[in-house]
Amino acid sequence: MNRILLAAALFLAPALALADADPRFAKLRDEAEPLGGLGTFLDKFVGACDGPFVDSQCKANAEAFRKKYQGKRLYMIVTEDDATMLTPGPYSLGTGEYSINITPFFPAGSSALTHGAPKKTDGNGNPILPYLTVTGDMPAGWNLQMFNRLFSSRSVRAQIVFTPQSVWTLPKKGGGKSHGVTARIEAIFITEARSGQTMGLWLNGKDAKKR
Repeated sequence: MNRILLAAALFLAPALALADADPRFAKLRDEAEPLGGLGTFLDKFVGACDGPFVDSQCKANAEAFRKKYQGKRLYMIVTEDDATMLTPGPYSLGTGEYSINITPFFPAGSSALTHGAPKKTDGNGNPILPYLTVTGDMPAGWNLQMFNRLFSSRSVRAQIVFTPQSVWTLPKKGGGKSHGVTARIEAIFITEARSGQTMGLWLNGKDAKKR
């Protein structure tokens, strides 16, 4: 989680979407509204309205923004430089099947988007969330070292369709509170950034390969 919390703000550019995405994902993506910037969205949805210099309309503006977007399907891209929430999982030498673990915590600015609301933090004060896992089959010519190198060299990208729901808060280590936005993540499409090779799809609560 430390690496995730240190990740830079997500750069979200719908123009980077792959034309040959899995048709199940493409359908959801095409029905969603592209998100211009996650940090700005989170700031407006959470509504940081504490402090002596906050605009008197802050809370009203936040409520109006939430009302506009609650239940609305949105789409964003997590570029390879920011996809530190994706890590390699177990690999089967016998079958060639690999796993990718996704920590559903997408930080931007002073907040984060999460799949569900975290209930507690670890010893460092980082929110704890269970992995989402997708699987795939190693392409011809690939090996385990090449697969792991994609993650260490930041060569994996994710496209995400989600629906924002509410705001969560947790106590911060040392005092204060951290805030985030609870979402229902409907799909996460993972690709190798350079070639666009499909690596995994998490769809409606399940690893799509296992459906």
